[in-house]
Amino acid sequence: MLELPALGWQSIVIFVVFALSLLIATYCTYAERVIAAFLQDRVGPDRAGPFGLLQPLADAVKMFTKEEFFPGGANKALFVVGPCLAMITALMSSAVIPFGNTMSFGNNAFFLQGIEVNIGMLWIFGVVSLGVYGVMIGGWASNNKFSLLGAVRAASQNISYELAMGMSLIAVLMISGTLSLREITLQQSVAGEWQMWNIVKQPIGFIIFLVCAFAETNRTPFDLPECETELVGGYHTEYSSMKLGLYLFSEYVNIFVVSAVMSVLYFGGFNFPFQYELRDWFVNSQGWELDSAQNLITILGTVGLFLKIFAFIFFFMWVRWTLPRFRYDQLMRLGWTILIPLAVFNIVLTGGLILFGVI
Repeated sequence: MLELPALGWQSIVIFVVFALSLLIATYCTYAERVIAAFLQDRVGPDRAGPFGLLQPLADAVKMFTKEEFFPGGANKALFVVGPCLAMITALMSSAVIPFGNTMSFGNNAFFLQGIEVNIGMLWIFGVVSLGVYGVMIGGWASNNKFSLLGAVRAASQNISYELAMGMSLIAVLMISGTLSLREITLQQSVAGEWQMWNIVKQPIGFIIFLVCAFAETNRTPFDLPECETELVGGYHTEYSSMKLGLYLFSEYVNIFVVSAVMSVLYFGGFNFPFQYELRDWFVNSQGWELDSAQNLITILGTVGLFLKIFAFIFFFMWVRWTLPRFRYDQLMRLGWTILIPLAVFNIVLTGGLILFGVI
């Protein structure tokens, strides 16, 4: 058995997490087209490869080979930094998500997570908040009034909805007593007893988080920073080639990350019902070693987590092709006059339920 230090195994995990994030973001573009075609009763991509499965590769080749373009009067350095920053922050936020439980190989045991920090929720919240700077820099550096207006919209939208999202997370923190995503996941399933997922304890908080997730990822019905009918293309109007590709891919990486965060915080993460009973059955009835049984449970949990993530991604795409876009005053009114008071009410309600021992 290959003996590697803990840092070596975690380096492999980090590489796999980043590669998976990019792969899923790439094929989210394919899924978006297929789902849109299904909902609109038409044929989707079917030319590049069987069932159009090579369409994302064709799109990547097109992006890489298109002519580089810098608009007149643009700040060239910041014009390049903007999409790079958007992509880097999107990938950084996936580093602390626990994608599975412990895996053991010989004397090596490691957790399927890029890095474990005791402020995992705060890390994601902070890094996602930095992502808006990529949008703002790109919109300002383009020297285009539509791009600048899209950047301003993105900034005000993120500020407005991050408040409600942060307060919905406070309620989860009150229940779990930790900011570690690993600990929050493990608390939703304890060996020997059934633990309710947080969606049962925090239905209001989940709804607030879900609505804010649409705003944070600039998805319909909150895609005001890039709406085509008003701003041509918003903050990336002047972009082409791979710089445009980085903006588009970063949006799908953010969708993947926020779907993973919702699965971890509210739907048990890699936990699934009767996992410990299944592990004990393999050990006691089938004669498996404990490490082998635990590895199988970890793999099944990781598969279950990705099924939850893909369900949320499908929901994001379903909403895009179903609901109309909000007006900007409606978007701001929803964030400030409905979601923030509702989040405050949820915190007070959660505190009362904890005080009386209900949760």
